[in-house]
Amino acid sequence: MKKNALIKGTFILTAAGLLSRCIGFFYRIFLSRMFGAEGMGIYELINPVLALTFALCTSGIQSAVSKFVAALPQNRPEGQLRILKTGLAFSGGLSILCALFVYRRADFIAAALLSEPRCAPLLRIAALSFPAAAIHSCINGYFYGIKKAGLPAFCQLFEQCFRVGSVFLFWNYAQTHQVTFSITAAAIGLVIGEFASMLAAVPVTFLHFAKRMSASQARRSLPHAEASGFFGHERGPSRIGGFPDRGPARNGSFGPVRGASRSVVPQILLFAAPLSANRVFLHLLGAMESARIPVSLQLFGYTQKQAISLYGIFTGMAMTCILFPTALTNSVSVLLMPLIAEADAAGNRRAIRSALFRCVRYCALMGLACMGFFLLSGPFIGSVLFHSETAGYFIRILSFLCPFLYLNTTLFSILNGLGKTGCTFLINTAAQLLRICFVFFAVPRFGLPGLLCGMVTAHLLSTLCCFLFLSGHLKRSAGS
Repeated sequence: MKKNALIKGTFILTAAGLLSRCIGFFYRIFLSRMFGAEGMGIYELINPVLALTFALCTSGIQSAVSKFVAALPQNRPEGQLRILKTGLAFSGGLSILCALFVYRRADFIAAALLSEPRCAPLLRIAALSFPAAAIHSCINGYFYGIKKAGLPAFCQLFEQCFRVGSVFLFWNYAQTHQVTFSITAAAIGLVIGEFASMLAAVPVTFLHFAKRMSASQARRSLPHAEASGFFGHERGPSRIGGFPDRGPARNGSFGPVRGASRSVVPQILLFAAPLSANRVFLHLLGAMESARIPVSLQLFGYTQKQAISLYGIFTGMAMTCILFPTALTNSVSVLLMPLIAEADAAGNRRAIRSALFRCVRYCALMGLACMGFFLLSGPFIGSVLFHSETAGYFIRILSFLCPFLYLNTTLFSILNGLGKTGCTFLINTAAQLLRICFVFFAVPRFGLPGLLCGMVTAHLLSTLCCFLFLSGHLKRSAGS
């Protein structure tokens, strides 16, 4: 039943992810035609700040909510609601503080950190979306914990539709009334999408808990004869969700999360803090790399406008195409990690080897097929869809990333399933530092070929390190 629920949830998320990426892909085409490469570059520069904020405010807490909700018996909604409320309190509070900081310090962040003062208005607008993103992310974490992916998938599509739809409405209004249509419309659409997703998630969650609470109270009010087994024999302690149903404890808590809200807090913090710290550190390195790329391109000899335009083509057009197939590999990794963890706990090394060999085979074939497709169709995609020959050139060069990029997603999932989260952090950190070195030293000397070479080298390093860690783990387990 657990595997069926996981497969069903993964299928739902894959379908929603593919549809959402299709919408986002054509949305990027629209933005590139409306605002050009320079406008896309300015808009793409704020994404590292948004990713860093998300890593700080929501990513670790969302994972903690999902983990602890899944650990509780499913017939105890009070404890699960308490965990969700705790996550909302922490994530919401952090998001408000981050929103205030980014809004008030937008000029400093844009000028000093991003080296592009024109990003300041976009940062101020995008900061308004932080609390809404934190709320619906925690709600998504709860529904992942109870293995119901329907609402998160719906919210993902709902957010994307409102984001894209609102920008189209702004464009239509600007065309009709002869009003200037600027890139700030994309930032406003981002805020509208996040709030639409939150407003869709909150009422559904409220009704969900109202229904579960009433059902729980109805079960408790059953007479003793009904609560007993057939013919009046009392049943032994049931096991729901992998934990004994002990009934209410003295302090009103249930399952493995003990105590009232004040005792739930340290458990969530102890789990979320290191996870958030790792992700914040990696996103901080990524933000440093993104902010440095236009500066290094200017040191190579491009003007500021040319450097921003090239960055916009590189991230907003070419990488969008290359990352499109990862909707499938990301969903496979979601399915793969708990299965690997279950096989590892059972000591089933044969299942782990089989999963590893199959993933390597299929992801390598998928990567090679996509590499061939982008090599052949890169110029066509760039000129027809984005009206940019430079985008076609980037797509063709970046196609060499495909075999490593798609393979690394599943290899990291296998490592995480084996409990080697420290290994994945070290590999990601080493790869990110290598890319930063290429950005600081190779790009000013060789230009964009230095950046592309750095990306390929970093992904190749990640693949080799993953294979080394996995082969070492399998040899040690076989020897023991």
